[in-house]
Amino acid sequence: MPYYRVTGEIPRKRHVRFRRPDGGLYAEELMGEEGFTSDSSLLYHVHPPTAIVKSEGLADAAADAGISPNHPLLPRHFRTGDLPRGGDLVLGRQLLMANDDVRISFAAADSPSGLYRNSTGDEAIYLRAGSARFESVYGSIEAGPGDYVVVPRGTIHRWIPTAAGSAGGSDDGSTAACAEALVIEARGHIRPPRRYLSQYGQFLEHAPYSERDLRCPDGPLITDGADVPVTVRNRGGLTRLTYSYHPFDVVGWDGCLYPYAFNIADFEPIVKRTHAPPPVHQTFEGPNFVICSFCPRPLDFDPEAVPIPYNHHNVDSDEMMFYVAGDYSARKGSGVGIGSITLHPSGFTHGPQPGAVEAAIRGLEEGRASTDETAVMIDTFRPLLLGPASQPAEDPEYAWSWARAARS
Repeated sequence: MPYYRVTGEIPRKRHVRFRRPDGGLYAEELMGEEGFTSDSSLLYHVHPPTAIVKSEGLADAAADAGISPNHPLLPRHFRTGDLPRGGDLVLGRQLLMANDDVRISFAAADSPSGLYRNSTGDEAIYLRAGSARFESVYGSIEAGPGDYVVVPRGTIHRWIPTAAGSAGGSDDGSTAACAEALVIEARGHIRPPRRYLSQYGQFLEHAPYSERDLRCPDGPLITDGADVPVTVRNRGGLTRLTYSYHPFDVVGWDGCLYPYAFNIADFEPIVKRTHAPPPVHQTFEGPNFVICSFCPRPLDFDPEAVPIPYNHHNVDSDEMMFYVAGDYSARKGSGVGIGSITLHPSGFTHGPQPGAVEAAIRGLEEGRASTDETAVMIDTFRPLLLGPASQPAEDPEYAWSWARAARS
């Protein structure tokens, strides 16, 4: 994270005696990246964060079984509305795509998760609908539609759905709390793009968002408990560690490493006279992938502008797009709607549906001044494999939609 924060009680200096009211010492826990050479935070626990009493291997429903190449090579369309609802935002993830750098899942959670620690990499959770309370050793964040919640590797946390989402509902007509989310799990760190930051980590003036747009944890939670289970993911799979004391017994922390939320509506679009390429929408970067936010913005304003994406072939990357709000003009006639996910792989040239370009030009000539679509895009620099949740959600006709529209 690019700036320093302090929450709760901390001593005047690091690594000095800091005593509890009963005279005992608070226990320090340094959470640090890259072997003490990058961002870190120092947390103060009432009890030692090292005390475990049990370790159990768990079956891993999200293991790589069922992952297959995109073969034969096709552009793909998945309707997340066709996937099951229920479960929690950790173990209820339904894997759509993955490679050695990132896993992309969908969840429609109606239950609180248990405590969880992902030790393989950072996570970015994008909430499309509903809301949830994110609780961690750093405190809590109230997350709602349009929020990205970025969770650093190793953070013990849990998710609690707090309000009805579009997928909610029950037999008696009541509406259940349901948080509908795209889950991005990295094999490394997810950070703001380096070009947005000064050499010291401050957001620069040309960046499309700033420190003021980031919501950080309220806390600390200072939770008591004994024999507390925490599900831990590492590269060997899932383990349930039972801790002697509740990990949320933190009285204070300071540093530059912590979870935060950023709402897609706070992204400031960059506009050109003619159509700008996707890098202007970049929001985060991860190991061999980027995350972009497509937001409502003024249309390209050159008198001769074509206000819609051109056909393009990203020869080094696969492109995944999650359509979350508005009316996406380039995909009209393809069956793509809110909640859809498209995958346009390297090896396939993609672009607007036939007729969409002329329709967009007519709209501009008739006075349409802005777009209203919102989407989350992930470009990966290794091919995306298809996960077990992709098949039940797939629209098998999508690949032929350009040809159908051209012939009609």
